[in-house]
Amino acid sequence: MKKQWMNGGKLFALSCIYMSIANAAFAASDADTTLSTANEVELPTMNITGSRSVATKKQLPVTTESVTQQKMADTINVVNTEDAVKYLPSVMVRKRHIGDTYAPIATRTSGLGQSARSLIFADGVLLSALIGSNNGSASPRWGMVAPEEIERVDIMYGPFSAAYAGNSIGAVVEMTTRMPQKFEASVKMLTALQNASWYGTSGNYASNQLSATLGNRNGRFSWWLSGNHLHGKTQPISIATAAKSTTQPATPSLGGGYAGTDKFGAPIAIVGAGGIENKSQDNLKVKLGFDFTPTLSGTYTVGVFQNDVDSKMQSYLTDAAGNPAYPAANSGLQIGADVYQVTATSLSGGMYKFKENHLMQSVAMKSNTQGTWDWEAVASVYDFGHDNQHAPKDISSALSGTGAGTNTKMDGTGWNTLDVKGMWRPEGITGTHLFSFGAHRDQAKLRNTKYNVTTDWVSEDTGVVSTESLGKTQTNAVWLQDVIEVAPDMKATLGGRYEIWRAFDGRNYSLSPASDVTQPGLSTNKFSPKASLAWAASDQWMITGSMGVASRFPTVGELYQAVTTGTTITTPNPNLRPENAVSTELAFERSAEKSKLRVSLFREDLSDALISQRNLLAPATYGNSVTNVDKVRSMGVEVVAQREDVFVRGLELSGSITQVDSEIVADNTFRVGSALVNVSGKRTPNIPDWRAKLVATYRPNDKLALTLAGQYSGRLWTTLDNTDTVTSTYQGFDSYFVMDARANYKIDQHWNAAVGIDNLNNRRYWLFHPFPQRTYFADVKYTY
Repeated sequence: MKKQWMNGGKLFALSCIYMSIANAAFAASDADTTLSTANEVELPTMNITGSRSVATKKQLPVTTESVTQQKMADTINVVNTEDAVKYLPSVMVRKRHIGDTYAPIATRTSGLGQSARSLIFADGVLLSALIGSNNGSASPRWGMVAPEEIERVDIMYGPFSAAYAGNSIGAVVEMTTRMPQKFEASVKMLTALQNASWYGTSGNYASNQLSATLGNRNGRFSWWLSGNHLHGKTQPISIATAAKSTTQPATPSLGGGYAGTDKFGAPIAIVGAGGIENKSQDNLKVKLGFDFTPTLSGTYTVGVFQNDVDSKMQSYLTDAAGNPAYPAANSGLQIGADVYQVTATSLSGGMYKFKENHLMQSVAMKSNTQGTWDWEAVASVYDFGHDNQHAPKDISSALSGTGAGTNTKMDGTGWNTLDVKGMWRPEGITGTHLFSFGAHRDQAKLRNTKYNVTTDWVSEDTGVVSTESLGKTQTNAVWLQDVIEVAPDMKATLGGRYEIWRAFDGRNYSLSPASDVTQPGLSTNKFSPKASLAWAASDQWMITGSMGVASRFPTVGELYQAVTTGTTITTPNPNLRPENAVSTELAFERSAEKSKLRVSLFREDLSDALISQRNLLAPATYGNSVTNVDKVRSMGVEVVAQREDVFVRGLELSGSITQVDSEIVADNTFRVGSALVNVSGKRTPNIPDWRAKLVATYRPNDKLALTLAGQYSGRLWTTLDNTDTVTSTYQGFDSYFVMDARANYKIDQHWNAAVGIDNLNNRRYWLFHPFPQRTYFADVKYTY
């Protein structure tokens, strides 16, 4: 209890310091607050509107941040859609390389391995892959949106709106894409070049991208077509290692390699690099819109995403003659006085072929009368279609390009959603009550089958089923929310969400060891109340307090999916309970004509937290399993500031700093081997203590924008007992500071050119994988 009060005192003191500094910095700016003068109030969204009355200043009194297409073009080296959120406060996307399809998002209190604790939407269509909660196949489907079609991106922090499921514990990201008002077209060419060096691997890794858009409006009918093609080669994303031998051969046959330690401090040998991907990606999107009446419109969207990956590996080992060696049988490697055991699979894990062909469709209808009633309905389907990963059995198969291996299929996996929302304004749009309500239904389906292929691992042959994981989850929900003008300068929001969840049709099959289990079904009902109160203390100051209860249900993957990736074995847990969060935030926000400041104090108390725990099962072999951790507490402060015309006209500074104290309060189940281990007081896995971002953009005229940005993240732990003490190694997590630069020039009304650099300071760091080093960008765009 004493520690809690001390931590709370530190955070309060820190917030007071920030407030004092900010007040001094912003005191010179006495202009009136003029956010936006729009009076339009939409269905529950994160758009900010404004006037001097708090009744229309915000649709919902919760913390939001945003970035527009123009700001993306000026300040961010955008290649993939997820780059758009790079500089937003408290968020981080794990992007290992250009075109990474495994790019989960982390937020204030949720780590990179918890993809199901945030919701990603594009025009109301779910892109979060709620088939799991990990940094692999359950990562958001960013590739279904081309960067060129984005109009703006908004993010809402915390589960404070009843319109969103409990997966909003971390954040809700809503991407709004464009529909044309007249004929328009664009073509953009981009190239990127990275020079990277890790151990014995060094080289230049280039990517090239071609994007095009085309659209028009003809009376009531509008249409939009966008296409994106990316081709490139990546730096290694995996490192091959060998464990120290317990039975040292008299005459080790191998040389080369590098001595190192794993993240737990155990000695290992670095014997090669893998995951050197040569990839080709295509995104095609068609949107058709029709205005049935001046206030009723409909949209049909279909998107296709294709990804073709061929991954190679490189050996650091040598034979007696000094030639590169690829041992096909157990061999000894001597480095100094130590001998390591190299197996036939030590080098083959980083070689694979991966093919995806995913399809997304959605239909939306929306009214916009701004009268007493408005409504919206969105139905969507996401289908994995063709999703195969081919891998060799051992180094012999890898080198020959044929022979035995595995073929892992996720064909048939996917999800569908239906959301119907309504808005009732009993006293009109400027009335004291704005009721919103809705119903939701979703179903996620997992079909994960792994085949043992005996003749040709790169072919589409399926062979014998080795393992199979099947299952479904379904959620039905209703919600109601009322935004109440308590007084001319005060607004309250009260709401609740009732959810009915079940998991069913679960099955786990294994050929060896022989097992075929039909898993029991699960079901539960949850009610999640929400409340917020916003007070316009003056024309410039807004104070908002928010509270939200949320339940995040286990995903079908956490319940039923068994996966082996390289030396990591992930086992499902069919008896998981929902994790339940009580989140609170107190925000102080000051807005003026050319400046903005926000200080947010936040806290999250999480019971039955769903955390993937990673343990060492045997030398160089790890196991992942999701468990319910009894209680986790996270509390912190977030400071966000922005100012235009700093020192000179045209210089804009914006930045954020977030400090989080997140710890395991209680857990009675964690074991190391057969022994119970007390992890109370340990840092919560995957959540860094500090994050900071600073962006400086200078616009000397209306054609040129020059940007220099920096990002910092503190180190983090990945184990409940915080035993991963080594950070700068494969599977370790470093703290890091990286800088980016960009120059964007509008040549004329049609042509635009830009150059940029990511990781300008060439920081070498690990976030499980080796992360990109200095990367150069150049792009040119023609718009008609």
